[in-house]
Amino acid sequence: MKDLRNCKLCAWECGVDRLEGERGVCRVTEPVVASKQLHPAPPASYTVFLGGCNYRCLNCQNWDIAHYPDNPEGRVLGRQDPRELAVEAVNMIETPQGRAIGADRIFFSGGEPTIHLPYVEEVVEHFREVTDLWKVNFDTNGFATRRSMRRIVRLADSITFDFKAYSDELHRALTGAPVEPVLRNLELLIPSHLDLIWEVRILLIPEAHDEEEIRGMCEFLADLDESVPVCFLAFRPNFVLERHPGAPRRLMRRAVEIARECGLENASWSGLPDLEGEVPPRVRNHRKALLNRYGGHEGAALMAGYAREVGCPRHPRDCGGCPRMAECPVKRYRAARRT
Repeated sequence: MKDLRNCKLCAWECGVDRLEGERGVCRVTEPVVASKQLHPAPPASYTVFLGGCNYRCLNCQNWDIAHYPDNPEGRVLGRQDPRELAVEAVNMIETPQGRAIGADRIFFSGGEPTIHLPYVEEVVEHFREVTDLWKVNFDTNGFATRRSMRRIVRLADSITFDFKAYSDELHRALTGAPVEPVLRNLELLIPSHLDLIWEVRILLIPEAHDEEEIRGMCEFLADLDESVPVCFLAFRPNFVLERHPGAPRRLMRRAVEIARECGLENASWSGLPDLEGEVPPRVRNHRKALLNRYGGHEGAALMAGYAREVGCPRHPRDCGGCPRMAECPVKRYRAARRT
């Protein structure tokens, strides 16, 4: 756990001493398990959700996990001994329930597991000692340092990669972080470690991801390798975007068409489309005021409008440089709606 003494695991490189209780952008000190369960979603697995995240996404569906410890509804089980968790994962995969869903790996998710990388490595080390049958999946937003991404490659049998946006303006508006480290890590992974990519997942939010944004993401991925598997996910209203409309079916179908036009061979979509919602008038007014700060990107300005509505003071969003990083109103938001 020495890496937590001067934490530079993710691209924020905060340098805080988490073992002494100092908190960086993720606001987490020691690694904690939020929940764990057999999960049928591909790849079927024993999924371990770790508390905390280095992003502050407006649309987070696991917001009570990701925004631990700052969110009033934040929930975690606590720290668990790495060997104990490894043995538990193997035992659960080998239960009748695990076999029934086809579980064949331990799956680290969150939140964002990169901020707990030394702990994950310890669990995986014990996992490999216990079994040579089952695999390891690492689910990431890609906001890792080069060194951390190389460590992820060494420990994982598969990687699920959440690609939020291609343009820096939209990426910042949605997550509070710059996009460059994410693009850099995709450039590392796809050409050299394509066999590890289970899929690149792209959540499509109406009025945020327009055809130009989708095409930019697809062209970027196709330039790296046209065979990379891509799955578009239908946005469901959640967290700060709890009142926003869900992704319509026509957007999902059009995204797959654009992917194929760009040369991507393995594009699909998944999720529950057409959930009802409406952009609040105040958020649209904020978009007008913020448009110039987001380079004229209408979708980014609209998403930033939601952030401003709940009190985010810094635009373009930059959580690493925000004076209210330790008391972020986004992290403290309590959603009334879950979908």
